[in-house]
Amino acid sequence: MLHILYLLILLNSMTNNYKPTLIYIGDPMCSWCYGIAPELDKVKNHFGEKLDYEVVMGGLRPYNTQTMSELKSFLTDHWQHVKQASQQPFNYDILNNTSITYDTEPPCRAVVAVRQIDNSKSLSFFKNVQSAFYKDNKNMHLVESYYDALNSVNIDKREFTELFNSDQLKNDVKKDFQMAASLGVNSFPTILLKVGKEYSVIAKGYAKGEEMISLINDYNKK
Repeated sequence: MLHILYLLILLNSMTNNYKPTLIYIGDPMCSWCYGIAPELDKVKNHFGEKLDYEVVMGGLRPYNTQTMSELKSFLTDHWQHVKQASQQPFNYDILNNTSITYDTEPPCRAVVAVRQIDNSKSLSFFKNVQSAFYKDNKNMHLVESYYDALNSVNIDKREFTELFNSDQLKNDVKKDFQMAASLGVNSFPTILLKVGKEYSVIAKGYAKGEEMISLINDYNKK
């Protein structure tokens, strides 16, 4: 319990105490997180600057050693379900790759790096990384795979590369994973709304934008 309270204090330090904050706990290589991206855009477009936005990396399969091809059957079925629900585009070619592992730690680390450089750009970068993987089939282990996503949010590539490769950041991303686990988050995406000192679940898994908007409005009235 004390550990959870400590993590809540960390979350409080990340967010603005005077404005409701939408906290997105996910992983760029989580397919349902990719699926919910257009729905989350609806939420952002609806509320705009009335909300603050924070991202916490949950860690779907960090440090996993299975290759994409080894998981081809499982991931194909999973991605097809997401595509049917969300209409998001998928490129399945990467599932034939026998050398790239489905290790989600590097893209999570990349998002934490951008969050530390400029937190206001972290959610947009997160979405761009999703597209780099699911649409462009980039190898997210390679730092250069993030450069287009960095350009789109105007983040310096040299600063990012130095941070991305640092031992400190490799430790920092583990703190995100620990935070998500200690909060009991085991389903991605999980979206929380922080109003004052109260936290409410807006989505646990895939949800439509209209549903999230309605819940946020309800909690803001309390």
